[in-house]
Amino acid sequence: MMWKCGAFEFDSRVPVIMGILNVTPDSFSDGGAHADFASAVKHARAMVDAGAQIIDVGGESRRPGAAEVSVEEELSRVLDVVRQLADLGICVSIDTRHAEVAQACVEAGAAIINDVTGFSDPAMVDVALGCDAGLVVMHMKGDPATMQDDPQYDDVVAEVRDYLAGQASKLEAAGVARERICVDPGPGFGKTASQTMELMRNFHEICRLGYPAMCAVSRKSYIGAAYGIEKPADRDQASASEALAACELGASVVRAHNVEATAAALKDLRPYVLIGLGSNVALVANPGEETEGKIANLQQAITGLCSIPDTQIVDISSYYESEPAYYEDQDAFVNAVVLARTGVPPKELLRYLHAIEDSLGRVREIENGPRTLDLDIIDYQMYVVCTEELTLPHPRVCERDFVVKPLLELLPHHVLADGTPVTAESAVLGKATKL
Repeated sequence: MMWKCGAFEFDSRVPVIMGILNVTPDSFSDGGAHADFASAVKHARAMVDAGAQIIDVGGESRRPGAAEVSVEEELSRVLDVVRQLADLGICVSIDTRHAEVAQACVEAGAAIINDVTGFSDPAMVDVALGCDAGLVVMHMKGDPATMQDDPQYDDVVAEVRDYLAGQASKLEAAGVARERICVDPGPGFGKTASQTMELMRNFHEICRLGYPAMCAVSRKSYIGAAYGIEKPADRDQASASEALAACELGASVVRAHNVEATAAALKDLRPYVLIGLGSNVALVANPGEETEGKIANLQQAITGLCSIPDTQIVDISSYYESEPAYYEDQDAFVNAVVLARTGVPPKELLRYLHAIEDSLGRVREIENGPRTLDLDIIDYQMYVVCTEELTLPHPRVCERDFVVKPLLELLPHHVLADGTPVTAESAVLGKATKL
Protein backbone atom coordinates (compact mmCIF):
# COMPACT_ATOMS: atom_id res chain seq x y z
CA MET A 1 0.00 0.00 0.00
CA MET A 2 1.45 3.32 -1.10
CA TRP A 3 0.81 6.71 0.47
CA LYS A 4 0.76 9.23 -2.38
CA CYS A 5 1.76 12.77 -1.50
CA GLY A 6 2.02 14.94 -4.58
CA ALA A 7 5.27 14.04 -6.35
CA PHE A 8 6.26 11.77 -3.45
CA GLU A 9 5.01 8.35 -2.48
CA PHE A 10 5.85 6.13 0.47
CA ASP A 11 5.53 2.37 0.87
CA SER A 12 3.50 1.87 4.05
CA ARG A 13 5.18 -1.50 4.66
CA VAL A 14 8.34 0.38 5.68
CA PRO A 15 8.00 3.15 8.30
CA VAL A 16 9.06 6.65 7.31
CA ILE A 17 10.12 9.37 9.73
CA MET A 18 8.46 12.77 9.69
CA GLY A 19 10.72 15.31 11.38
CA ILE A 20 8.95 17.98 13.44
CA LEU A 21 9.84 21.59 12.65
CA ASN A 22 8.04 24.01 14.95
CA VAL A 23 8.50 27.60 13.83
CA THR A 24 6.60 28.90 16.84
CA PRO A 25 7.58 30.78 19.98
CA ASP A 26 5.42 28.64 22.28
CA SER A 27 5.40 24.93 21.35
CA PHE A 28 5.31 22.64 24.36
CA SER A 29 8.83 21.23 24.01
CA ASP A 30 10.93 23.40 21.71
CA GLY A 31 9.07 26.68 21.34
CA GLY A 32 11.30 29.38 19.90
CA ALA A 33 14.26 27.13 19.10
CA HIS A 34 13.68 27.35 15.34
CA ALA A 35 11.45 30.39 15.03
CA ASP A 36 13.70 32.31 12.62
CA PHE A 37 14.05 31.36 8.97
CA ALA A 38 17.74 30.46 8.93
CA SER A 39 17.66 28.20 11.99
CA ALA A 40 14.46 26.54 10.77
CA VAL A 41 15.96 25.62 7.40
CA LYS A 42 19.21 24.49 9.03
CA HIS A 43 17.37 22.24 11.48
CA ALA A 44 15.20 20.77 8.72
CA ARG A 45 18.24 19.86 6.66
CA ALA A 46 19.87 18.31 9.72
CA MET A 47 16.78 16.15 10.29
CA VAL A 48 16.83 15.02 6.67
CA ASP A 49 20.50 14.11 7.02
CA ALA A 50 19.59 12.12 10.16
CA GLY A 51 16.97 10.08 8.29
CA ALA A 52 13.76 12.10 8.04
CA GLN A 53 11.94 11.65 4.74
CA ILE A 54 9.29 14.26 5.52
CA ILE A 55 9.52 17.59 7.36
CA ASP A 56 6.34 18.69 9.14
CA VAL A 57 6.26 22.48 9.47
CA GLY A 58 4.00 23.96 12.14
CA GLY A 59 3.30 27.61 12.89
CA GLU A 60 0.74 27.26 15.68
CA SER A 61 1.34 25.58 19.02
CA ARG A 62 -0.81 22.54 19.78
CA ARG A 63 0.06 22.40 23.47
CA PRO A 64 -2.93 22.12 25.83
CA GLY A 65 -4.40 25.54 26.51
CA ALA A 66 -2.63 27.17 23.56
CA ALA A 67 -4.34 30.23 22.10
CA GLU A 68 -5.25 30.27 18.42
CA VAL A 69 -3.10 32.48 16.21
CA SER A 70 -4.38 34.43 13.23
CA VAL A 71 -4.03 33.10 9.71
CA GLU A 72 -1.79 36.04 8.86
CA GLU A 73 0.55 35.34 11.77
CA GLU A 74 0.70 31.63 10.99
CA LEU A 75 1.50 32.31 7.34
CA SER A 76 4.25 34.74 8.30
CA ARG A 77 5.88 31.95 10.29
CA VAL A 78 5.59 29.03 7.88
CA LEU A 79 5.28 30.11 4.26
CA ASP A 80 8.87 31.08 3.45
CA VAL A 81 10.18 28.01 5.27
CA VAL A 82 7.84 25.69 3.37
CA ARG A 83 8.81 27.26 0.05
CA GLN A 84 12.54 27.01 0.75
CA LEU A 85 12.40 23.38 1.87
CA ALA A 86 10.25 22.41 -1.11
CA ASP A 87 12.73 24.13 -3.42
CA LEU A 88 15.43 21.94 -1.86
CA GLY A 89 13.48 18.84 -2.96
CA ILE A 90 12.30 17.94 0.54
CA CYS A 91 8.86 16.42 1.08
CA VAL A 92 7.18 19.10 3.19
CA SER A 93 4.10 18.68 5.34
CA ILE A 94 2.18 21.67 6.64
CA ASP A 95 0.72 21.16 10.11
CA THR A 96 -2.31 23.45 10.19
CA ARG A 97 -6.02 23.60 10.89
CA HIS A 98 -6.60 26.65 8.69
CA ALA A 99 -7.64 26.17 5.07
CA GLU A 100 -6.03 29.45 3.97
CA VAL A 101 -2.69 28.35 5.38
CA ALA A 102 -2.96 24.91 3.81
CA GLN A 103 -3.82 26.41 0.41
CA ALA A 104 -0.92 28.86 0.45
CA CYS A 105 1.55 26.21 1.56
CA VAL A 106 0.43 23.71 -1.08
CA GLU A 107 0.93 26.42 -3.68
CA ALA A 108 4.40 27.00 -2.19
CA GLY A 109 5.28 23.32 -2.61
CA ALA A 110 3.98 21.44 0.44
CA ALA A 111 3.19 17.82 -0.44
CA ILE A 112 1.20 16.93 2.70
CA ILE A 113 -1.55 18.64 4.70
CA ASN A 114 -1.55 17.53 8.35
CA ASP A 115 -4.87 18.67 9.84
CA VAL A 116 -5.37 18.17 13.57
CA THR A 117 -9.11 18.75 13.12
CA GLY A 118 -9.41 15.75 10.81
CA PHE A 119 -10.65 17.73 7.79
CA SER A 120 -13.86 18.58 9.62
CA ASP A 121 -13.82 22.06 8.03
CA PRO A 122 -15.47 21.98 4.57
CA ALA A 123 -13.01 24.65 3.42
CA MET A 124 -10.13 22.31 4.23
CA VAL A 125 -11.82 19.56 2.23
CA ASP A 126 -12.03 21.98 -0.70
CA VAL A 127 -8.29 22.58 -0.44
CA ALA A 128 -7.71 18.83 -0.45
CA LEU A 129 -9.87 18.40 -3.55
CA GLY A 130 -7.96 21.11 -5.37
CA CYS A 131 -4.55 19.49 -5.01
CA ASP A 132 -2.84 16.10 -4.94
CA ALA A 133 -1.18 16.44 -1.53
CA GLY A 134 -1.17 13.62 0.96
CA LEU A 135 -3.58 14.13 3.85
CA VAL A 136 -3.16 13.32 7.54
CA VAL A 137 -6.54 12.91 9.23
CA MET A 138 -6.15 13.28 12.98
CA HIS A 139 -8.51 12.69 15.89
CA MET A 140 -8.85 15.42 18.50
CA LYS A 141 -11.58 15.73 21.11
CA GLY A 142 -12.36 19.44 21.47
CA ASP A 143 -9.73 22.02 20.51
CA PRO A 144 -6.24 22.80 21.87
CA ALA A 145 -7.65 25.33 24.33
CA THR A 146 -10.08 22.86 25.94
CA MET A 147 -9.09 19.36 24.83
CA GLN A 148 -7.59 18.29 28.17
CA ASP A 149 -10.57 19.42 30.23
CA ASP A 150 -11.59 15.99 31.52
CA PRO A 151 -11.96 14.09 28.21
CA GLN A 152 -14.37 11.16 28.51
CA TYR A 153 -14.72 7.99 26.41
CA ASP A 154 -16.70 4.81 26.80
CA ASP A 155 -14.13 2.99 24.64
CA VAL A 156 -11.28 5.24 23.51
CA VAL A 157 -9.92 2.78 20.93
CA ALA A 158 -13.27 2.12 19.27
CA GLU A 159 -14.35 5.76 19.32
CA VAL A 160 -11.10 7.06 17.83
CA ARG A 161 -11.03 4.29 15.22
CA ASP A 162 -14.63 4.92 14.19
CA TYR A 163 -14.07 8.68 13.97
CA LEU A 164 -11.04 8.23 11.72
CA ALA A 165 -12.91 5.74 9.55
CA GLY A 166 -15.79 8.17 9.21
CA GLN A 167 -13.64 11.18 8.34
CA ALA A 168 -11.60 9.21 5.82
CA SER A 169 -14.78 7.87 4.23
CA LYS A 170 -16.16 11.41 3.93
CA LEU A 171 -13.01 12.50 2.13
CA GLU A 172 -13.26 9.57 -0.27
CA ALA A 173 -16.95 10.29 -0.86
CA ALA A 174 -16.03 13.90 -1.68
CA GLY A 175 -13.59 12.68 -4.32
CA VAL A 176 -10.24 12.28 -2.54
CA ALA A 177 -8.29 9.21 -3.67
CA ARG A 178 -7.90 6.65 -0.89
CA GLU A 179 -4.15 6.35 -1.43
CA ARG A 180 -3.68 10.00 -0.39
CA ILE A 181 -5.06 9.43 3.12
CA CYS A 182 -3.11 8.71 6.31
CA VAL A 183 -4.77 8.48 9.73
CA ASP A 184 -3.46 9.66 13.10
CA PRO A 185 -5.23 8.67 16.35
CA GLY A 186 -4.00 11.88 17.98
CA PRO A 187 -2.25 10.69 21.15
CA GLY A 188 -2.56 13.36 23.82
CA PHE A 189 -5.13 15.40 21.91
CA GLY A 190 -8.21 15.31 24.09
CA LYS A 191 -7.00 12.18 25.88
CA THR A 192 -5.61 11.53 29.33
CA ALA A 193 -2.32 9.71 29.78
CA SER A 194 -4.10 6.43 30.51
CA GLN A 195 -6.44 6.86 27.53
CA THR A 196 -3.49 7.55 25.25
CA MET A 197 -1.65 4.52 26.58
CA GLU A 198 -4.69 2.35 25.91
CA LEU A 199 -4.88 3.73 22.38
CA MET A 200 -1.21 3.17 21.60
CA ARG A 201 -1.19 -0.36 23.02
CA ASN A 202 -4.01 -1.18 20.60
CA PHE A 203 -2.55 0.62 17.59
CA HIS A 204 -3.21 -2.42 15.40
CA GLU A 205 -6.91 -1.57 15.63
CA ILE A 206 -6.17 1.71 13.83
CA CYS A 207 -4.16 -0.17 11.21
CA ARG A 208 -7.14 -2.42 10.52
CA LEU A 209 -8.76 0.58 8.81
CA GLY A 210 -6.50 -0.05 5.84
CA TYR A 211 -4.85 3.38 5.64
CA PRO A 212 -1.25 4.27 6.46
CA ALA A 213 -1.25 5.12 10.17
CA MET A 214 0.85 7.76 11.89
CA CYS A 215 2.51 7.42 15.28
CA ALA A 216 2.82 10.94 16.71
CA VAL A 217 3.87 10.38 20.31
CA SER A 218 7.11 12.36 20.42
CA ARG A 219 7.65 14.00 23.83
CA LYS A 220 3.95 13.67 24.70
CA SER A 221 2.79 13.99 28.30
CA TYR A 222 1.70 10.34 28.53
CA ILE A 223 5.33 9.36 27.98
CA GLY A 224 6.30 11.63 30.84
CA ALA A 225 3.68 9.97 33.03
CA ALA A 226 4.54 6.42 31.98
CA TYR A 227 8.32 6.78 32.21
CA GLY A 228 8.52 9.36 34.99
CA ILE A 229 10.21 12.00 32.81
CA GLU A 230 9.13 15.54 33.63
CA LYS A 231 10.84 17.64 30.95
CA PRO A 232 9.56 17.09 27.38
CA ALA A 233 13.04 17.48 25.87
CA ASP A 234 14.27 14.58 28.04
CA ARG A 235 11.69 12.16 26.59
CA ASP A 236 13.39 11.48 23.25
CA GLN A 237 14.69 7.98 23.99
CA ALA A 238 11.39 6.94 25.54
CA SER A 239 9.58 8.48 22.56
CA ALA A 240 11.74 6.44 20.21
CA SER A 241 10.91 3.27 22.14
CA GLU A 242 7.20 4.05 21.93
CA ALA A 243 7.55 4.69 18.20
CA LEU A 244 9.19 1.30 17.74
CA ALA A 245 6.36 -0.36 19.67
CA ALA A 246 3.78 1.38 17.46
CA CYS A 247 5.61 0.33 14.30
CA GLU A 248 5.63 -3.27 15.51
CA LEU A 249 1.84 -2.90 15.66
CA GLY A 250 1.70 -1.48 12.14
CA ALA A 251 2.43 2.26 12.22
CA SER A 252 3.89 3.39 8.91
CA VAL A 253 4.72 7.05 9.62
CA VAL A 254 6.54 8.25 12.75
CA ARG A 255 6.42 11.94 13.65
CA ALA A 256 9.45 12.80 15.77
CA HIS A 257 11.44 15.66 17.27
CA ASN A 258 14.65 13.66 17.60
CA VAL A 259 15.07 11.99 14.23
CA GLU A 260 18.44 10.45 15.01
CA ALA A 261 17.16 8.64 18.11
CA THR A 262 14.04 7.50 16.28
CA ALA A 263 15.97 6.17 13.29
CA ALA A 264 18.28 4.27 15.63
CA ALA A 265 15.32 2.70 17.45
CA LEU A 266 13.59 1.66 14.23
CA LYS A 267 16.63 -0.38 13.24
CA ASP A 268 15.31 -2.93 15.75
CA LEU A 269 11.95 -3.21 13.96
CA ARG A 270 11.33 -6.87 13.15
CA PRO A 271 9.80 -8.00 9.85
CA TYR A 272 6.11 -8.77 9.84
CA VAL A 273 4.91 -12.23 8.88
CA LEU A 274 1.44 -13.47 8.03
CA ILE A 275 0.72 -17.06 9.03
CA GLY A 276 -2.29 -19.02 7.84
CA LEU A 277 -3.91 -21.57 10.16
CA GLY A 278 -6.31 -24.34 9.23
CA SER A 279 -7.83 -27.48 10.74
CA ASN A 280 -10.55 -29.93 9.72
CA VAL A 281 -9.87 -32.82 12.10
CA ALA A 282 -10.74 -32.19 15.74
CA LEU A 283 -8.51 -33.95 18.23
CA VAL A 284 -11.21 -33.94 20.90
CA ALA A 285 -14.87 -33.16 20.24
CA ASN A 286 -18.26 -34.44 21.24
CA PRO A 287 -20.73 -35.23 18.45
CA GLY A 288 -22.02 -31.97 17.01
CA GLU A 289 -19.09 -29.99 18.45
CA GLU A 290 -16.56 -30.67 15.71
CA THR A 291 -16.25 -26.99 14.82
CA GLU A 292 -15.38 -26.14 18.40
CA GLY A 293 -12.77 -28.90 18.35
CA LYS A 294 -11.16 -27.48 15.22
CA ILE A 295 -11.09 -24.03 16.80
CA ALA A 296 -9.41 -25.59 19.84
CA ASN A 297 -6.68 -26.92 17.54
CA LEU A 298 -6.08 -23.43 16.15
CA GLN A 299 -5.98 -21.98 19.65
CA GLN A 300 -3.34 -24.51 20.65
CA ALA A 301 -1.39 -23.57 17.54
CA ILE A 302 -1.56 -19.89 18.49
CA THR A 303 -0.21 -20.80 21.91
CA GLY A 304 2.62 -22.57 20.13
CA LEU A 305 3.35 -19.50 18.00
CA CYS A 306 3.75 -17.50 21.20
CA SER A 307 6.61 -19.80 22.22
CA ILE A 308 8.70 -19.15 19.08
CA PRO A 309 11.79 -17.12 20.06
CA ASP A 310 11.92 -13.42 19.16
CA THR A 311 8.36 -13.54 17.85
CA GLN A 312 5.33 -11.57 18.97
CA ILE A 313 1.75 -11.88 17.78
CA VAL A 314 0.34 -8.51 16.73
CA ASP A 315 -3.19 -9.44 15.66
CA ILE A 316 -5.41 -12.46 15.05
CA SER A 317 -8.29 -12.62 12.60
CA SER A 318 -11.72 -14.01 13.29
CA TYR A 319 -12.27 -17.71 12.69
CA TYR A 320 -13.75 -18.73 9.34
CA GLU A 321 -15.37 -21.97 8.23
CA SER A 322 -14.41 -22.91 4.69
CA GLU A 323 -15.22 -25.46 2.06
CA PRO A 324 -12.41 -27.91 1.28
CA ALA A 325 -10.26 -26.91 -1.68
CA TYR A 326 -8.24 -29.08 -4.08
CA TYR A 327 -9.25 -32.35 -2.32
CA GLU A 328 -13.00 -32.11 -1.79
CA ASP A 329 -13.84 -35.44 -0.11
CA GLN A 330 -13.26 -34.22 3.44
CA ASP A 331 -14.85 -32.16 6.20
CA ALA A 332 -15.05 -28.38 6.25
CA PHE A 333 -12.09 -26.44 7.63
CA VAL A 334 -11.77 -23.75 10.24
CA ASN A 335 -9.22 -21.10 9.25
CA ALA A 336 -7.61 -17.95 10.59
CA VAL A 337 -4.65 -15.68 9.89
CA VAL A 338 -2.13 -14.41 12.43
CA LEU A 339 -0.08 -11.24 11.97
CA ALA A 340 3.20 -11.35 13.87
CA ARG A 341 6.58 -9.69 14.13
CA THR A 342 9.57 -11.98 14.18
CA GLY A 343 13.33 -11.94 14.18
CA VAL A 344 13.40 -15.57 13.03
CA PRO A 345 14.44 -16.07 9.37
CA PRO A 346 11.76 -17.60 7.11
CA LYS A 347 13.22 -21.10 6.69
CA GLU A 348 13.88 -21.44 10.40
CA LEU A 349 10.38 -20.13 11.12
CA LEU A 350 8.94 -22.80 8.82
CA ARG A 351 10.66 -25.48 10.89
CA TYR A 352 9.05 -24.08 14.04
CA LEU A 353 5.66 -24.21 12.31
CA HIS A 354 6.20 -27.83 11.29
CA ALA A 355 7.08 -28.69 14.89
CA ILE A 356 3.81 -27.13 16.08
CA GLU A 357 1.90 -29.11 13.43
CA ASP A 358 3.59 -32.31 14.56
CA SER A 359 2.73 -31.60 18.20
CA LEU A 360 -0.95 -31.65 17.23
CA GLY A 361 -0.68 -34.93 15.32
CA ARG A 362 -0.40 -33.64 11.76
CA VAL A 363 -0.29 -36.56 9.29
CA ARG A 364 0.74 -35.96 5.69
CA GLU A 365 -0.77 -38.95 3.86
CA ILE A 366 -2.93 -37.21 1.24
CA GLU A 367 -1.88 -33.99 -0.46
CA ASN A 368 -4.29 -31.24 0.64
CA GLY A 369 -6.14 -33.91 2.61
CA PRO A 370 -7.58 -33.96 6.14
CA ARG A 371 -5.35 -32.56 8.85
CA THR A 372 -5.46 -31.64 12.50
CA LEU A 373 -3.43 -28.54 11.78
CA ASP A 374 -1.96 -26.73 8.81
CA LEU A 375 0.35 -23.75 9.28
CA ASP A 376 1.60 -21.79 6.27
CA ILE A 377 3.79 -18.73 5.96
CA ILE A 378 1.64 -16.57 3.71
CA ASP A 379 3.87 -13.51 3.42
CA TYR A 380 7.12 -12.39 5.03
CA GLN A 381 7.97 -8.71 4.80
CA MET A 382 10.06 -7.82 1.75
CA TYR A 383 11.14 -11.46 1.34
CA VAL A 384 10.68 -13.29 -1.96
CA VAL A 385 12.06 -16.79 -2.46
CA CYS A 386 11.31 -19.85 -4.55
CA THR A 387 13.03 -23.06 -3.48
CA GLU A 388 12.00 -26.67 -3.06
CA GLU A 389 11.69 -26.09 0.69
CA LEU A 390 9.89 -22.74 0.70
CA THR A 391 8.18 -20.35 -1.71
CA LEU A 392 7.28 -16.84 -0.55
CA PRO A 393 4.89 -15.23 -0.85
CA HIS A 394 2.80 -18.40 -0.72
CA PRO A 395 1.97 -19.14 -4.37
CA ARG A 396 -1.72 -19.86 -3.74
CA VAL A 397 -2.58 -17.00 -1.39
CA CYS A 398 -4.70 -14.95 -3.72
CA GLU A 399 -6.90 -17.79 -4.98
CA ARG A 400 -7.89 -18.99 -1.50
CA ASP A 401 -10.96 -17.37 0.00
CA PHE A 402 -10.13 -18.95 3.37
CA VAL A 403 -6.85 -17.00 3.39
CA VAL A 404 -7.90 -13.79 1.67
CA LYS A 405 -10.88 -12.99 3.91
CA PRO A 406 -9.07 -13.26 7.26
CA LEU A 407 -5.97 -11.58 5.82
CA LEU A 408 -7.91 -8.57 4.56
CA GLU A 409 -9.69 -8.36 7.91
CA LEU A 410 -6.28 -7.63 9.45
CA LEU A 411 -4.66 -5.72 6.59
CA PRO A 412 -7.11 -4.26 4.07
CA HIS A 413 -5.43 -3.47 0.74
CA HIS A 414 -2.40 -5.60 1.63
CA VAL A 415 0.30 -5.98 -1.00
CA LEU A 416 2.47 -9.10 -0.89
CA ALA A 417 6.25 -8.94 -0.80
CA ASP A 418 6.43 -9.56 -4.55
CA GLY A 419 4.13 -6.60 -5.26
CA THR A 420 0.93 -8.59 -5.79
CA PRO A 421 -2.15 -6.91 -4.27
CA VAL A 422 -4.48 -9.17 -2.30
CA THR A 423 -8.08 -8.70 -3.41
CA ALA A 424 -11.35 -10.41 -2.61
CA GLU A 425 -12.10 -10.77 -6.32
CA SER A 426 -9.16 -13.12 -6.88
CA ALA A 427 -10.29 -15.65 -4.25
CA VAL A 428 -12.18 -18.44 -6.02
CA LEU A 429 -11.40 -21.57 -3.97
CA GLY A 430 -12.40 -22.65 -0.47
CA LYS A 431 -15.32 -20.30 0.07
CA ALA A 432 -15.11 -19.03 3.65
CA THR A 433 -17.72 -17.72 6.09
CA LYS A 434 -16.91 -15.90 9.32
CA LEU A 435 -17.94 -17.86 12.40
